[in-house]
Amino acid sequence: MEHEARPVRQLWVEDEKGRRRMPDPVRAAAVRALLIASVTLIQAMVAFFCSIAGSWLAFPVTLTAVGSTVVATWSVLDVWITRQVWYQRNGVVSEPSSTARRLRRERRREERTALSEAA
Repeated sequence: MEHEARPVRQLWVEDEKGRRRMPDPVRAAAVRALLIASVTLIQAMVAFFCSIAGSWLAFPVTLTAVGSTVVATWSVLDVWITRQVWYQRNGVVSEPSSTARRLRRERRREERTALSEAA
């Protein structure tokens, strides 16, 4: 009995329908926000454990965790703002839909007839 040739299967197959890659500035802001948020969570855990243990570090670490929460919130907002700015500058081509185009033509036609009747 001879060995039959099996079809070779690849380990990794690219999915053609995947999401497109984020623009570089947006991705950089997202990575920055993720790192800041993770440091904030670590600080909150340290503050919790220090307060449970009754350590003198509990108060200063809690203050820095609150400050880090403000910074983390701003960094998440920065991702959103960077994304909006990038789309305004580079991304979206605004084209009116066919319905909007048809309504605008009808409005212009009505305006022309109104102007010609008034004259």
